[in-house]
Amino acid sequence: MTDPLLSVRDLSVAFHQGGQQSLAVDHISFDIGKGEVVALVGESGSGKSVSAASILKLLPYPSASHPSGSILFEGRDLMTASVAELRAVRGNDITMIFQEPMTSLNPLHTIERQIGEILELHQAMTGSAARARILELLNQVGIREPEKRLNAFPHELSGGQRQRVMIAMALANRPKLLIADEPTTALDVTVQAQILELLGRLKTEHGMSMLFITHDLGIVRKFADRVCVMTKGKIVETGPVEEIFERPQHDYTKKLLGSEPRGEPPAIDAEKPVIMQGDDIRVWFPIKSGFLRKTVDHVKAVDGIDLTLRAGQTLGVVGESGSGKTTLGLALARLISSKGRISFIGHDIDGFSYREMRPFRDRLQVVFQDPFGSLSPRMSVGEIIAEGLKVHERALSADERDARVCWALDEVGLDPQTRWRYPHEFSGGQRQRIAIARAMVLKPRFVMLDEPTSALDMTVQAQVVDLLRDLQKKHDLAYLFISHDLRVVKALANEIIVMRAGKVVEKGPAAEVFAAPKADYTTALMAAAFNLEAVEIGGIRQ
Repeated sequence: MTDPLLSVRDLSVAFHQGGQQSLAVDHISFDIGKGEVVALVGESGSGKSVSAASILKLLPYPSASHPSGSILFEGRDLMTASVAELRAVRGNDITMIFQEPMTSLNPLHTIERQIGEILELHQAMTGSAARARILELLNQVGIREPEKRLNAFPHELSGGQRQRVMIAMALANRPKLLIADEPTTALDVTVQAQILELLGRLKTEHGMSMLFITHDLGIVRKFADRVCVMTKGKIVETGPVEEIFERPQHDYTKKLLGSEPRGEPPAIDAEKPVIMQGDDIRVWFPIKSGFLRKTVDHVKAVDGIDLTLRAGQTLGVVGESGSGKTTLGLALARLISSKGRISFIGHDIDGFSYREMRPFRDRLQVVFQDPFGSLSPRMSVGEIIAEGLKVHERALSADERDARVCWALDEVGLDPQTRWRYPHEFSGGQRQRIAIARAMVLKPRFVMLDEPTSALDMTVQAQVVDLLRDLQKKHDLAYLFISHDLRVVKALANEIIVMRAGKVVEKGPAAEVFAAPKADYTTALMAAAFNLEAVEIGGIRQ
């Protein structure tokens, strides 16, 4: 490559804590040409985000340091640049968008103020000129009726809209290089496709270069020109995308490429007992208005859904955010109020109170999306897993409880000796195994799995899917598997429900739905998930 826009040479990053030094990035080098998209891929902890943050010197200095390396941007070494020089580059020539826009946007400021702040700081643009530029940017990134969004706060926007606002902020000063750190990981497949299409169009229109950080290899193949594969702080392989995907050389690259969830779900056995059944399930949230707060309408989060789930079966529930997937799961688990009949192991539980449900809770368990948020940081792993036993199996002695905890950890592939450690001492995949062990220790019949793999790397996703499949086979478990990741659903579910706006748009055996979807919306989901393409449904760009 001649005359690259950005050239990273022999870069190392070390972190210092308690007199100890750990090397997070170990002598890496890569270039980004003008108008080129370079993807930096690898698992969590590989050093991707630390490398990207080093370009703009956004690391927590002085606890972070650079034992070696240079970062040349248009021939200038950013490693030796002064604070004033870096400030001139940040937000102007190089900008960055992050994985979770809700934590990156200020919750107390309107969209207009947040974008306007960038224009005022870097271009001294205020008043009507700034407002006109803000509207132009919001139009560019596909925000419909931007005039109505200027006074909106981040919490009033959807996940896709918030990410579009972040992109508008990044593009405000027409940068030469955009660093995108996992910008689509937290988004639904259709929104993900929209954002990728948007970034590709903006790159072409503005001649932008991009450093795209992700662990999703499907996105890399569709979107990037070249790829750098990272593990344990080192770049182990680099080259054009097609070459890396077709002829990988390094063992780690081969491992990543082979890590997509695989395997077939078990066949449905109509002879097995029904574990969970729902008839005409409805969850309507009232919309109140006026001084007396009268109910004027309802948000129909779940609107008349029927389902049957047998032992050993996985029912996949898919759809975009806001479609009602999680609300349906919470209703079946009797964690929120609902209308309609719900039968669990032969008992009609829809009218049961909190006290009446208690004897059933040990056989009806939930595994949540974010294990770090659902595990108490103040309790050891052993205490977390044993907590349910203290409530539901009080007759067990301390030794018997400890033996059950060891059994549960062994079931999910963790060393029982780790029960003395705390959640923060484990990786994301290990924490999810702990969350599964907490459910398994009570020997349930039904488990609601709410996006249990969406926050995990590809290789860890495949491991968790294999684990769930093995546990199901061993204990004849019934799973309600809620996800927007259709690749994972395809590997695990034998029946599928596709939800949109609280209603079922399609249902049936998973193999049939995946092979020949009947509804336009299902077709759009499949196209977005497997081809990463945006699709039009009823004139609406999905």
